[in-house]
Amino acid sequence: MATVEESLQGRSFTKVAAWGRTELAAVLDLADELKRARRDGVEEPLLAGRTIGLLFLKPSTRTRVSFAAGIAQLGGTALSFSADELHLARGETIRDTATVLSRYLDGLVVRTFAQDDVEELARHASIPVVNALTDAAHPCQILADLMTIRERRGRLEGLKLVYVGDGNNVCASLLVGAATFGMHVVAATPAAYAPPERAVAIARERADESGGSVELTADVHAAAAGADVLYTDVWTSMGQEAENERRRQDLAGYGIDAQLLREAGEQAVVLHCLPAHYGEEITEEIVYGPQSAVFDEAENRLHTQKALLALIIR
Repeated sequence: MATVEESLQGRSFTKVAAWGRTELAAVLDLADELKRARRDGVEEPLLAGRTIGLLFLKPSTRTRVSFAAGIAQLGGTALSFSADELHLARGETIRDTATVLSRYLDGLVVRTFAQDDVEELARHASIPVVNALTDAAHPCQILADLMTIRERRGRLEGLKLVYVGDGNNVCASLLVGAATFGMHVVAATPAAYAPPERAVAIARERADESGGSVELTADVHAAAAGADVLYTDVWTSMGQEAENERRRQDLAGYGIDAQLLREAGEQAVVLHCLPAHYGEEITEEIVYGPQSAVFDEAENRLHTQKALLALIIR
């Protein structure tokens, strides 16, 4: 019987829900090992001789740099390009692109708009395809979030995680990832900004299996009480800039400030996937405060993505 690690070779990672708890845990465990190895200066070149493409149709700081740096640290080569630099911009099909890139690369990391485009790339590619963010999902971010929580609290199961703000792609993926590991997840959002019903349904299925729970509420203060983790994200995601003023009005009060953190308690760890819009969904004081793990979270993008690539690339 194949081990978990062997079963992951050649697999794509397009959304959290596509992988089970054992598979996700394998990434987190290897990420811990790789973080220690880098700190101790004994990292192995697990991607030596491998070439991974980075296809980015959206701006990026953490995702682009952490993937490129991680690939280099493991001895591989990262090739970065945009759709405008490929014939995708001139109408070449996703199927043809996936088929051709599979002949050149050992893996492909994609940051784009439509989830269906990533799924189609993965369906037609003969190499692993990794979703580095779509409008619907952000699975690589959730790997780093789970790693960071486990580092800070020593476990995942049984912890209360409260997400505050817009029920966007990060929120949707976070619900599924946290519920998979038996966490009690609360999404505190205005009703019009609730996370997608499909993500909530999957998260509840996972919670039923793991002993966790999933709750939706509009009462941010009641939700925050006793939280082990307080999490938020920007109110206006990429592509929604025209809605910025309306979103600021609709989501006012659904951010992390000093009052909400006090209501959560001294045990609460604060997370934000960045970039932050200070004075909207979070204050700068909290991001740089003693309960923040925001920059550990950002660093852990590097370690979890290295682990992910090391496991899936043959």
